[in-house]
Amino acid sequence: MNKKFDHIGVAVRQLQESIDFYENILGATMIDRYRSEAQGVESEIAIMDIDGNRTELLCPTNNTTSPIARFIKQKGKGVHHVAYQVDHLDEAIASLKDENIRVMEDTRRTNKHGRRLIYLNPADTEGTIIEFCDYPNEH
Repeated sequence: MNKKFDHIGVAVRQLQESIDFYENILGATMIDRYRSEAQGVESEIAIMDIDGNRTELLCPTNNTTSPIARFIKQKGKGVHHVAYQVDHLDEAIASLKDENIRVMEDTRRTNKHGRRLIYLNPADTEGTIIEFCDYPNEH
């Protein structure tokens, strides 16, 4: 199974302040900014690019149900997840299951950019939230 780094997700409390830092201090360009109220997402997201490397800034829109809000309450703001692009998400999930690595089925979705994704269970990844994703419309 081929994998390559796709992006890092960062949980933030104030999206515009974080965007300003990434643009003004790190020299990033904002690729997109959107809001998702889908169950299990409930966040406003800004995709930042620095020389081809992507960071997703994730700000909760619902402090009761957003997984980003829960993350910030438990661990504080900062790195939320690391994402790796795989050739075929379904095949990658099957391979993980063969290795007894669990995925969190309720996180499986397709985002507005056509990226299919799922999170691996942090209990099986040394505590790190890892996302596997693919871009089927690019094949």
